[in-house]
Amino acid sequence: MKKFVKEFREFINKGNVLGLAVGVIIGGAFSTITTSLTNDIIMPIVSIFLGGVDFSSMNVTLPTFYPLAEDAAPNTLNYGSFLSAVINFFILALVVFLIVKAVNKAMSLAKKEEEKAPPAPPEPSNEEKLLMEIRDLLKERNNR
Repeated sequence: MKKFVKEFREFINKGNVLGLAVGVIIGGAFSTITTSLTNDIIMPIVSIFLGGVDFSSMNVTLPTFYPLAEDAAPNTLNYGSFLSAVINFFILALVVFLIVKAVNKAMSLAKKEEEKAPPAPPEPSNEEKLLMEIRDLLKERNNR
């Protein structure tokens, strides 16, 4: 049992698992933001062009093949909620696309700056330094 707990602790402490957990949490929060953007801002603007129709209330009542009780709600096909979810998905996909595009652009600019700056020439080794000193001393001796 101790070995299992130790392996589990090592698994959890790996960066990939923690990064995935953070991504899921942030994704959930981001989902609520995009849902609000869709339902509270975009859908009312779209409904202006459709005569003030509220998408969330759009539905079709389906026929019943058996008698309903008096207090039973009718069976409805809520396609308005589905339309809202589809628009929400496209907004989320657009935002993620723009974020990835911006990150890729920033990374390519950073890479170009790295390529522009030529690397410094490597410093000569101790043997090369010694040979250069000998060369300079021989030149000095020959010039006398």
